[in-house]
Amino acid sequence: MKNIVYFDLETRRSAAEVGGWHETAKMGVSVAVTFSTRDNAYHIYTEDRMEELIEELRMADLVVGYNHVNFDYGVLQAFTFWTVADVTHNLDLCSDLTARLGHRLKLDSVAKVTLGGNSKTAEGTDALKWWAEYEKTGDVQKVLDIARYCCFDVKVTMEVHRFGVENGYVLYENKQGQVEKIEVDWAER
Repeated sequence: MKNIVYFDLETRRSAAEVGGWHETAKMGVSVAVTFSTRDNAYHIYTEDRMEELIEELRMADLVVGYNHVNFDYGVLQAFTFWTVADVTHNLDLCSDLTARLGHRLKLDSVAKVTLGGNSKTAEGTDALKWWAEYEKTGDVQKVLDIARYCCFDVKVTMEVHRFGVENGYVLYENKQGQVEKIEVDWAER
């Protein structure tokens, strides 16, 4: 059975805090989450377990994420000498859709119309706030909030991918709020 690993992570620091988007390796990881089709299970990683995460990604037949190659892998570079994108087989849904449309879509603008309202539960800025609260108070519930949010993003990414594989298209909401259809060939990956 092919092992598809769906992946997302949340950072400890924002781009503004580390000197810009070109400094993603300085952002740190609060929580990373995968879902493995081989295990049929979610795996939650904290920053002290990045070697295990990178190994899971390396061993996957396919890693599916949303902007993971351009963003999440940059964050992971601080934890490995590998260039993560070079040692993994990837389908970055955001990059694929951007190449097809000529502009970037947010995961939420695809998920809420493709999946019928099953969209994101929070924003990445919420995860940053929760991490700051955890650092200040030591309240582990804040890390659990981040993990729950990240798990849900992985689930949404997985459902969007599966919809595209099964139907050959996904829907998205354009800037005018209209629903449009875009064909995808994700089953071939």
